[in-house]
Amino acid sequence: MKSSRSNSQIESFPQPTKLLMSIRSGITLLVGGLIFTAPAPLLLAQETDSSRLTVDRIYGSRDFRSERFGPVRWLGDGTSYTTLEPSEDGPGRDIVRYDTETASRSVFVPAEELTPVRDTVPLAIRNYSWSDEFERLLIFTNSKRVWRRNTRGDYWVLDRASGHLQQLGGGQAPESSLMFAKFSPDGDRIGYVVKNNLYVEDLRTGQITQLTHDGSLTIINGTFDWVYEEEWGLRDGFRWSPDGQRIAFWQIDAAAVGQCSLVDNTSELYSKVTRYRYPKVGTANPTCRIGT
Repeated sequence: MKSSRSNSQIESFPQPTKLLMSIRSGITLLVGGLIFTAPAPLLLAQETDSSRLTVDRIYGSRDFRSERFGPVRWLGDGTSYTTLEPSEDGPGRDIVRYDTETASRSVFVPAEELTPVRDTVPLAIRNYSWSDEFERLLIFTNSKRVWRRNTRGDYWVLDRASGHLQQLGGGQAPESSLMFAKFSPDGDRIGYVVKNNLYVEDLRTGQITQLTHDGSLTIINGTFDWVYEEEWGLRDGFRWSPDGQRIAFWQIDAAAVGQCSLVDNTSELYSKVTRYRYPKVGTANPTCRIGT
């Protein structure tokens, strides 16, 4: 059957060369046999207009990122607090003090005091805390992720009177292995978790005392396994007694929990299998107890 469309009708459509020129100068749409071309300057204006909201701009740029503040730590009776701010004298961040009534500002700990002896730049502070009398500063840095949060890392203590900066762990603990370090009530000792065991370090003598010895992949002291973090948001699992003579802690036994295998095909050249203890419906959950 011959086409009912005439040659003139066929020739009325733009030739490829002309159509290409139209595309280069804008955008060409074919709707119902008619061709519409939007001018290129209009499209360029839309693409570069900084007032327009786009998915890429919302999620791929820093235009809407909120300003950072803190961490904030109250001092004494709440008449002042400390926070972190970029140092004006070099790299790192100063710990600055603000008076809550007058808003007066002073540098409480300059960044240069947080530079280890063999380093040239100050510690990158992830978090920090004060002893009760604010004589010592505990710094959390070089953190690594455990499940969802960065709760494992290195801890350093600054003695404000002497200016002495020391790393906890006595040089024996692996890098980024300490968890949940905290001052004793008198500020002279610090408790922390390493590889599912509890330790106490005396800041005056440097002596380290191991409190638990049964920590393993299934016996977890002073912190929690995956399911307790997932379902209850529990991570830090020990506390000092008010007199500083005891430590109360959680112990998790996950030996009866079944394991799931996850195949990682993206981290390295060859795939690897990681096994996690994961209780499913009707199976055993990890058991727990609290003691001192």
